Amino acid sequence: MNRLPVIVGFGGYNAAGRSSFHHAYRRTVLASLSPEKRVTTLLSLACLMRLVRYENGHYVDIDGDTLSAEAVADKYQSTIETNTLIRRIHAELFDPDQVLAYTELALESAQTSEFTVRRRDLPEPLPANWQVSNVDDRTVKVTIAGDLSVKMNTVRPMEVQSAGMVPTGFIPADQYESRFHPRGLQLTVLGASDAINSVGIAWDDIMAKLSPDQVAVFAASGLGQTDDYGIGGYMQARMRAARATSKQMALGLNSMVADFVNAYMCGSVGTTGAVTGACATFLYNLRLAVDDIKAGRHRLVICGSAEAPVTPEVMEGFAAMSALGTDDRLAKLDGADTADHRRASRPFGENAGFTMGESSQFFVLMDDELAMELGADIYGAVPDVFVNADGFKKSISSPGAGNYITVAKAVAAAQAIVGADTIKHRSFIQAHGSSTPQNRITESMIFDKVAKGFGIDDWPVTAVKAFVGHPLGPASGDQLANTLGVFADGIIPGIKTTDKVADDVFDDHLDIVLQDKSTTMDVAFLNSKGFGGNNATATVLSPRQVESMLKQRYGVDAFVEYTRKRKAVRTTAKAYDDAALTGDLRIIYNFGSGIIEEHEISVSETALNLDRFANPVSLHFSNPYADMVND
Repeated sequence: MNRLPVIVGFGGYNAAGRSSFHHAYRRTVLASLSPEKRVTTLLSLACLMRLVRYENGHYVDIDGDTLSAEAVADKYQSTIETNTLIRRIHAELFDPDQVLAYTELALESAQTSEFTVRRRDLPEPLPANWQVSNVDDRTVKVTIAGDLSVKMNTVRPMEVQSAGMVPTGFIPADQYESRFHPRGLQLTVLGASDAINSVGIAWDDIMAKLSPDQVAVFAASGLGQTDDYGIGGYMQARMRAARATSKQMALGLNSMVADFVNAYMCGSVGTTGAVTGACATFLYNLRLAVDDIKAGRHRLVICGSAEAPVTPEVMEGFAAMSALGTDDRLAKLDGADTADHRRASRPFGENAGFTMGESSQFFVLMDDELAMELGADIYGAVPDVFVNADGFKKSISSPGAGNYITVAKAVAAAQAIVGADTIKHRSFIQAHGSSTPQNRITESMIFDKVAKGFGIDDWPVTAVKAFVGHPLGPASGDQLANTLGVFADGIIPGIKTTDKVADDVFDDHLDIVLQDKSTTMDVAFLNSKGFGGNNATATVLSPRQVESMLKQRYGVDAFVEYTRKRKAVRTTAKAYDDAALTGDLRIIYNFGSGIIEEHEISVSETALNLDRFANPVSLHFSNPYADMVND
C-alpha cells in the first residue's frame, strides 16, 4: 500500500500574519471574506501587532478602551491594512534612508598632524609615518608626517525601500527567551510552534504511537541567518572593529532551522535534514518528507523553512544583480515622482524586479494510516514533488528547461490520481511569480505550453508574492499555506497589485487572476524557479479530495470512526487558535530540559531503548543483499 502524505497541521508568520487556521491567507482576500471571518482575521492581526490586549475577558486597546471583537476590527482595520503585507521598510528593522556605511578619506597634508588615542587602539604594526609618544598610562599622542587614510562611519539611503515584513508591532524576539538568536531562528521557533500547536494532538500522545526514529524534521533557510547575530555579524566583525561571538558561526548555518526544531521544540531523535535549493528550498525539503512517508521510512515529518533576509546587505546584493524593484524603477512604472511601496511586487504585470520578504512556514505531515488512527484533521495532501535542473545555461540566474519538466510531471501525476476532468476544471497554479520582467515571460510560457498539452483552458494562476514578497527559502511555504486557505474558503487571491497582464505574457490558455475569484478547487500546483536551475513543482490535493480517497481505501465505517476521533482533535486545535487570538501564542521552547542522559539508554541485539520514549528503536534488519552473500 502506497502511503499518502497528508498535512495535519501548519503554521508560521509572514507579512500577512499568522498562518495557522488560514489567518494569513485571509489577509490576502480580506475584502472578499464573510463579516465573521473578516472580524477574526483583523482581530488576529490586532493582537499580533499589540494594538489590543486581552484582559478579564475583554479586548483593551492602546487608548485604554474596552472593545468587542467587532469594534476592534472596525477601529483598527485601516491601521492593520497599512502595516501588513508589502510596504516601506519600517524602523523596527532599520531606517532605509540611513543605512550604516563606511567611507574612506585620503587626507593629504604638507604638514604634520597630531591627535591622541587610547594606547590599546593603536594599529599593529604602526604605519611608517607615525610617531608615538606617551600622554599617560592609557593614552598616547600620534604625530603623522604627510598623508593619512581614514575610514569613517556614514549613512546612505537604499535604492530599494520596500519589503514584505511581519506585521508592524509584532516583534518575534519578545515572544520567548530568544538569547541573541538571529531573526530567522526567532521566526523558526514561532512558526514551528504555530504548526505543532495547530495539530490539536499533544506531541507525547503522537509519540506514544511511534518509534522515535519514525519521525523526521526537514527544514532549512536559503542563505542562512544573515543578520548581526548570525553570518552577517561575524563576517563584518573585523571591518567594524568588533569581535565575532561564539554563537554567530553556529547559529548562522542554514541547517540550524531544522536543528532548533529538534533540539528545543519536539526533542526528536529521528532523522534530520536541511536541503538548500535557492528559492526552491522549501519544496526540496517537502520532497524529502513526501518521499520518506510514501516509502514508509517515516510516519511523521515536520517540514519547513524560515528566513529573514530583509537586511541592507542582502538587499543590496540582490539589487546589484538588478533583481529587486528599486524605488526609482517603481516610480517610473507609474509615471510618478515616488514609488508605490504597497504595489512593489506585480507578478505578470509591468514590473521592475522582485520584493524581498521574511517568512517562517512549517507543516506537519503524517501517513494517511496514522492520521486515521489519531483522528488528525487533514488540511490537504502532497502526493508528489518534482525537482529538475536546467541543463547547460548561459548564466547561473537564467531560466531553462527544468521547470517545464517539473510542471508537466506534476500535472501528469495529479491527473493519474484524480482524472483529467478535475485537472481541467478544479485545479489552479500558485506561480513562482517573482515580479521580474524575465519571470513573467518564461514562467507564463511554461504554464501556457503545459496547459495546451493537457487540454486545459483558462487555467487559474495566482502569485502570493504579490502580498508577502519573496523570502527566498520559505517562498513555497507561503504558497502552500495560501493554497490550504483556497481549499478551505474557495477564494483564489487575485494578484491585486497588478493592474493588467503585461503584453508579453503568454496566457492563451491561462486565467491570470487579478481579482479574488470564488471557486471550488481540488488540486493546486506550487511552482518554484530558483537561481542556478533549482526548479521544483509540488502537487497538492484538497481535503475534500483526500477524504474521498480515504473512504475508498478504508471504507465508510472506518471513516466514520475517524471523524468521531477528529471532533476532539478539532476542539483542542480550536482552543489553541482561541488562545492565540488573545495574544497567547503558546511558544514551544524547551531550553536545557528533557536532555537524554547516557544512563537512560539501553541496547540489545534487537532494540535500542530510550527511557523518555514509550517505544524502542528497532534493530531488526534483514539482509537486502541476500542474493549477493553466501549462505
